[in-house]
Amino acid sequence: LGIWQGTVEAIKAPVVPHMGWNTVNAPSDSKMFAGLGDQRFYFVHSYAAKSWTGASAAAVGAVASGGASEAEAVVTTCDYGDGFIAAVEAGPIWGTQFHPEKSGEAGLKLLDNWVKQL
Repeated sequence: LGIWQGTVEAIKAPVVPHMGWNTVNAPSDSKMFAGLGDQRFYFVHSYAAKSWTGASAAAVGAVASGGASEAEAVVTTCDYGDGFIAAVEAGPIWGTQFHPEKSGEAGLKLLDNWVKQL
């Protein structure tokens, strides 16, 4: 979509696709994962973002109204075979590699956290 720049590659793991429940490594300043602790989220994918180079100029402009900038983006990772980016948040724009809608109570809490940021 051109919102954030980086690379997407095939997952290198013993079993692909990565299908099932896994934990994430969220930074302490994450608003997305606030109050979630070591909850598990539901993944179904064979490709993932492997690198992060920040936001594009268009994304910085898009999140400016929310008070966020490229430097304020928070990146959460996950380990499955090798590491990958599991979620990114910058102001009101959030993206996840996993499925919040299939992640039970943890997914509902994450969606509630997002709504509270709007």
